[in-house]
Amino acid sequence: MQKRQAEIARELNVVAPFRDEAMLVAEIARRIAFIRSTLQNSAMKTLVLGISGGVDSSLAGRLAQCAVEELRAQSGDNSYRFIAVRLPYQTQYDEADAQLALRFIRADQEYTVNIAASVEGLCQALEPLDNLSVTRADFVRGNIKARMRMVAQYSIANATGGLVIGTDHAAEAVMGFFTKFGDGACDLAPLAGLVKGQVRAMARYLGAPAALAEKIPTADLEELAPGKPDEVAYGISYADIDAFLHCQPVSAAVFACITRSYQASTHKRQLPKTP
Repeated sequence: MQKRQAEIARELNVVAPFRDEAMLVAEIARRIAFIRSTLQNSAMKTLVLGISGGVDSSLAGRLAQCAVEELRAQSGDNSYRFIAVRLPYQTQYDEADAQLALRFIRADQEYTVNIAASVEGLCQALEPLDNLSVTRADFVRGNIKARMRMVAQYSIANATGGLVIGTDHAAEAVMGFFTKFGDGACDLAPLAGLVKGQVRAMARYLGAPAALAEKIPTADLEELAPGKPDEVAYGISYADIDAFLHCQPVSAAVFACITRSYQASTHKRQLPKTP
């Protein structure tokens, strides 16, 4: 079991457990430097990220803001900036958390784009949705929401000469828990390789409120199950996933669940197939 765990951890470039605070601080600095150099080398001027009110986008947003502040200080070019985008579908049930995240991030600029009208318009135009069961249609609709949010982010990036940031990390990547060409689409993924516990630890160190750092994660895409926790969807906990990725002992059931999900979602982590 541990041999396969190690193989998957290598494939996802999983970061080793933080031994101490110094290692955590060094990892934060490395990620900020990555964002800074990626933006600078791209010849673009802005970074764009959707802020949901969860710990992943909160951390990625704060790292991005730190990166552009460093860029401005080092280059003297004040046109570098970070744009935080709220992308609710109608009224978001945890809007208070999203606003808390914005106060923590302190982005240079904020936009709000309600995706409800766009999602509704597209769903009404898609005849194949009419033949689906209520449950299946709700699932497809959830993926449309994720992709519409990415359309909005890339449109803002196009308009402002920017790059789109993704929030995928190793714990989500191994489970394939992201929408292909939705939240899985981005220009840079500064949380890649981190497990969930590391994301929380980095957010706490940077001063994120406990309500964000310890928040129960949810994709919140299904209208039939609003606020459904990720761990309910998985059938296992993030602690289980983190242990697996750090090559620690896990139960046979956890091992089977993760390896099955990893294999089934291989296509999501690959570039399009070519002849």
